[in-house]
Amino acid sequence: MNLERRLLIEQGGAGHRGPELPGCDVPERPLAELLPGVRLRGPLRFPQVSEPEVVRHFIELSILNHHIDRGMYPLGSCTMKHNPKINDEIASLPGFALSHPLASDESSQGSLRVMFELQKVLAEITGFAAVTTQPSAGAQGEMTGLLMIRAWHRSRGEGERRTRVIVPDSAHGTNPASVHLLGWETVTIPSGEHATIDLQALERSLGDRVAAVMLTVPNTLGLFEPRILEVTRLAHAAGAQVYMDGANLNALVGLTRPGDLGFDVMHINLHKTFSTPHGGGGPGAGPVAVARHLEPFLPAPVIEERDGKLGLCHDRPRSVGRVHSFHGNFGILVRALAYILTLGPEGLSRMSCTAILNANYLMRRLAKSYELPHAEHCMHEFVLSGRGLRKYGVKTLDVAKRLLDFGVHAPTVYFPLIVEEALMIEPTETETLDRLDHFAEAMERIAEEARTAPEILRAAPLTTPSRRLDEGRAARELKLRWTAPSGAPDSAPLTRRS
Repeated sequence: MNLERRLLIEQGGAGHRGPELPGCDVPERPLAELLPGVRLRGPLRFPQVSEPEVVRHFIELSILNHHIDRGMYPLGSCTMKHNPKINDEIASLPGFALSHPLASDESSQGSLRVMFELQKVLAEITGFAAVTTQPSAGAQGEMTGLLMIRAWHRSRGEGERRTRVIVPDSAHGTNPASVHLLGWETVTIPSGEHATIDLQALERSLGDRVAAVMLTVPNTLGLFEPRILEVTRLAHAAGAQVYMDGANLNALVGLTRPGDLGFDVMHINLHKTFSTPHGGGGPGAGPVAVARHLEPFLPAPVIEERDGKLGLCHDRPRSVGRVHSFHGNFGILVRALAYILTLGPEGLSRMSCTAILNANYLMRRLAKSYELPHAEHCMHEFVLSGRGLRKYGVKTLDVAKRLLDFGVHAPTVYFPLIVEEALMIEPTETETLDRLDHFAEAMERIAEEARTAPEILRAAPLTTPSRRLDEGRAARELKLRWTAPSGAPDSAPLTRRS
């Protein structure tokens, strides 16, 4: 008997099933008639399993993975915070969950109202004039914002000339990728002494070919840009627009508004700031907020209210067009609005303040065990360096793997690139002091193990269902296709994988 953890197709047996399906009530036809030219390589081997087997299999899978409902997930920049279950319940209400995107405006007033009100509160929170909820991720929001900047330059007769975007060396990788998608050129400028914008480097790079400056505030080291007003002034004086990557808005809500800092456009990661689900490949949402002069270029259609009724307006001659098949990932938008309305202005401000407090608490405590490249007070996240552990033969990757043995997911590692052996930590506001202390104690113990028993770290994780892979070999000899034992009958146990 195979006692290893098994795939679903390796369980059950002939005749095992859950539901009893009714008999076919239409004439049966061969596949070749239904799909001419299509040929199967062999018989389809679907799992034959009972309902208990299916339920047990997926419950087992749910406890193999580390996720936010199992333990702390201090993933820097990605903001893995708790998602209140009441928001899932609200999004599952039949009037929301069963609404159809092709339904008429008259029969979709509730759904349109959710998106309309979310746009209004996001505009107020960020200090911008208008918001679109169409983009389905932060990266798509970046592209949408840059499309609007390009349309604005073209409307002024400068579209052909302005094709460069200035990006700091600490930027998220999606920033230069979005620039490339538009066929533009990225101009990278180095960070200054304190890992913030180098004004002299910025001034040298500005000119009449620059379309935009893309910044993340706070930056990827969790530091606020103290001269941000000067940065936006210089960019505007050169005729460029200023784009804000909204990944770190979790540190600003209720404290300052990007629109008041001189930004022209930003995207908002609802999963990072407003507690909608994050990870698993989606769905996501990356609304984009714009200043008044960019509002005509918003993706169409836009939601408008006339005589108390909401409708989609397609008459937008200067729009950059659709960026989503419909009007956004609606279930995610419902969750975000529920979260914002539940907390209210005071609660949202407290959210940011608690995130900042938690991060600074951890930063000061862990600075005793790890190198802290920048000692300034941080915002919602901070970056440590594990380079001091290299003398023991330990890498940041080893620290990350060992954390799993303590029931904690690793922080972001090796990013930002401007810090060697980086550990980028974001505790968020939803973790209690007890959980913060548990994480800190685990990190401190790992630092001690690096000095006294480094072989433990190099072998970690030791308690997880799967041990560390030989990543080099896995890349060279990658095998993902399941194969049955040769000569095994259809009813035989299926016990071999590649």
